[in-house]
Amino acid sequence: MRDQRHITTTRHSGRREFLAAAGAAMAAFAGRSAVGDDQPQPGTGGVRRPAAKRPFELGLASYTLRKFPLDKTLAMTRRVDLKYICLKSFHLPLDATPDQIAAVAAKVKAAGITLYGCGVVSMGKPAEVDQAFDYAKAAGMKTIVASPKPELLKRIDEKVREFDIQVAIHNHGPGDKIYPTPQSICEKVGDLDKRIGICMDIGHTLRIGADPVESARKYADRLLDIHIKDVSAASPEGQTVEVGRGVIDIPAFLRALVEIKYRGIVSFEHEKDENDPLAGLAESVGYTRGVLAVI
Repeated sequence: MRDQRHITTTRHSGRREFLAAAGAAMAAFAGRSAVGDDQPQPGTGGVRRPAAKRPFELGLASYTLRKFPLDKTLAMTRRVDLKYICLKSFHLPLDATPDQIAAVAAKVKAAGITLYGCGVVSMGKPAEVDQAFDYAKAAGMKTIVASPKPELLKRIDEKVREFDIQVAIHNHGPGDKIYPTPQSICEKVGDLDKRIGICMDIGHTLRIGADPVESARKYADRLLDIHIKDVSAASPEGQTVEVGRGVIDIPAFLRALVEIKYRGIVSFEHEKDENDPLAGLAESVGYTRGVLAVI
């Protein structure tokens, strides 16, 4: 656990560094030719240098839009220009037939969005493990975000090897007796296939007193998926707020993902304003893209 004052101070320091870097970037943009980015930059030998590509993509955890039907969810995902989605069972029931799963997968693809995963899927019995893998395979998913009972991990290990679908275990912070932190997940999966790892919810991670930045670095080899959000306090009482308005050092966290060469999806899980989440989601996506443009 870390002292909340230390986390808050670190976060404010990170924001100051980000704003300073943003100011430098704006100055650089102001000095460019009016014809735009296509002009060669000094020291490049007259060749335009392309922007560096980050190793990960941004996506959406559809729990964000849990109050909306699938068609509306896809339309809202497109409005914020996210190209990857992880569907919760609200939008594709776990007991759907193969034909129903295929129809939803086709609808997602037609919307120009990649259906990369599902979850969070509870796995309390062996049959639920089998169902989740059959479901994911039928939909063409690469990732199952899950919360399994520890005694089922060996069975999950067998299924991962059989299906080549990774399982990212979600930490739920305070109140979660099994997987409260990324560390608690790693302690349970250390001897299993590397395709079994962590879906780090950075909000819940901070709410329990762990540092998302340190956790990303320490458990990089098991980091398979990320739920990005911000919270109002580094304590169990912290609530989801728009990314950039809370106490998480978002610039430092994203910088750490770039440095560890994280190659998964960073999915927004905006739990605030469940009946009208689009404005907060759009603000969160815009802030995150702004940070990434600078770092």
